[in-house]
Amino acid sequence: MAQSDSPQEVLYEVADHIATVTLNAPERMNTISSAMLDQMSEAFLRAEKDSDVRCVVFTGSGRAFCAGLDLASQMSGPKDALGGLGNIGAGAGEFDLRNAPPVVLHHMDTPTICALNGGAAGYGLDMAFGCDIRIASATAKLNPGFAKRGIVPESGGTWLLPRMIGYAKAAEISFTGKTLTADEAFSLGIVNHVVEPDQLQAFARSMALDIASNAPLAVRAIKRMMRAAETETFEQNIHHVFLQLLPLFKTKDFQEGVAAFMEKRDPHFIGR
Repeated sequence: MAQSDSPQEVLYEVADHIATVTLNAPERMNTISSAMLDQMSEAFLRAEKDSDVRCVVFTGSGRAFCAGLDLASQMSGPKDALGGLGNIGAGAGEFDLRNAPPVVLHHMDTPTICALNGGAAGYGLDMAFGCDIRIASATAKLNPGFAKRGIVPESGGTWLLPRMIGYAKAAEISFTGKTLTADEAFSLGIVNHVVEPDQLQAFARSMALDIASNAPLAVRAIKRMMRAAETETFEQNIHHVFLQLLPLFKTKDFQEGVAAFMEKRDPHFIGR
């Protein structure tokens, strides 16, 4: 990752085809500063561009995943029509969000797993929603309290949550702003699994390894087609999928997958 004068508030490491992106400001419960916004986007883009990365695990250090925006940091920025918050996700006074973390995360073809090591609120909760899979520590709590702060889920929550659990449940959660326990989030389908705190990272990594063991070009194509299906008709999507399938037939990974099946062995995919 490019070096800068900003402290390293997002850690990035790769091992066994898995990139781990860690919010690294535990002293403030990983609230998001302007520097962290930039570093998150850099980390996600770095993972997306690295052909060796087949899955991303997104987590936090310390006792919280992310308690939302660091409002003290954001309010100290240059003032504009949004009272100083215009620099969130872009330069002050700008509204170009193409490189904002939620947008970068949404457009990634690489599968993403959010390991919710603790509380998630505000912007942090929206970022968790933006991942493909969520695994929560049993002690984690999800706080969708935007309405209690006089704001809206500005980072994708109004688009993501209704698609995950349906409009009525999403409306209830968003309008009341009630904090959810990990078990409540699981019962609603917001998180895929709830595990004991000391098992969270190992569980998330095990799932990431399962994903990384599959043909990466096929997994990325499956994710693209699932995302495309959100705005396509059934007929449009199956035609779109067929067009994605044709180049996969020409890959070495397809040949390896068929050979491994016929030979009753585990495949070894190379991403080509």
